[in-house]
Formats: sequence, C-alpha cells, structure tokens
Amino acid sequence: MDTHKCLIATAMGLSLLGCGTQPKDAVHIEKEVLLERSESWDGVPYKAYPSGPPQLTLIRLKIPAHTQLPWHTHPMPNAAYIVSGELTVQTHKSGVTRTLKQGQTLAEMVGTEHRGFTGNSAVELLVFYAGTPGMPLSEQH
Repeated sequence: MDTHKCLIATAMGLSLLGCGTQPKDAVHIEKEVLLERSESWDGVPYKAYPSGPPQLTLIRLKIPAHTQLPWHTHPMPNAAYIVSGELTVQTHKSGVTRTLKQGQTLAEMVGTEHRGFTGNSAVELLVFYAGTPGMPLSEQH
C-alpha cells in the first residue's frame, strides 16, 4: 500500500487494509437470530410477499406510556424488535393479546385488524417492513 495514503488515513483516524492492520477473523463475529418465522404471532402463515419491486423500510417508533394505537392492518409482512419498554398487541376480532418486553420480537399480522398499547412506561421499537414502493406501511380502520 502507498505509504502516503496510509499516513493520511492514520491522520484522519481511519484504518485501511494493507496499512499494517489486519481485519479480525470471522470466527470472532457474534450472531444471534432474533426472529425467524413463516407465520405471524397469532399463528397465521404468511402467504406471499407483495408483487413488484421490493422496498425495505426500517422505522424506529417511540410510543409514550398509556397510549393506545388505532385499530389497523398491514398489507405486507413486517417484524418488530422491542428496544425498551413493554407493548401489548391485541387482535380486534378475537381479542387475543400478547405482551412484549425489551429484547423480544414480534412477527406482525398481515391483513388482520389489530392494535398495540403501552402500560406505565413508554416503548421504543424497531419495525422492519418488506413492501413495495408506494405501499402504505399500515392502514387505519
């Protein structure tokens, strides 16, 4: 590697391969599967992804304590990871609920009316959607 490039990179606080640093072996990488499902949390199998060009969306939601979300549906598969707090999800038709806490995941429902609500603490979650351009992430009912 060109010594001049290595000096500039070092001065900028960067590491370049070939400048005396070596990457760590892949054996040091930790991997934890957080969610692997082919059905939503209520046991209904996913049928298919939406047709068309894929568009992945990852959002962070922060929901205050004592908040009830409106009844809604999702037109595409999506999954949530609870960063902090506690969230209870509920189906509209059957009233079945499930409460999720920090570090837990949820395979969301597709086309089934449901809502979420918080208790005495706020919740922060990351939600990953697998849709297509222009497709709404949710539809209120």
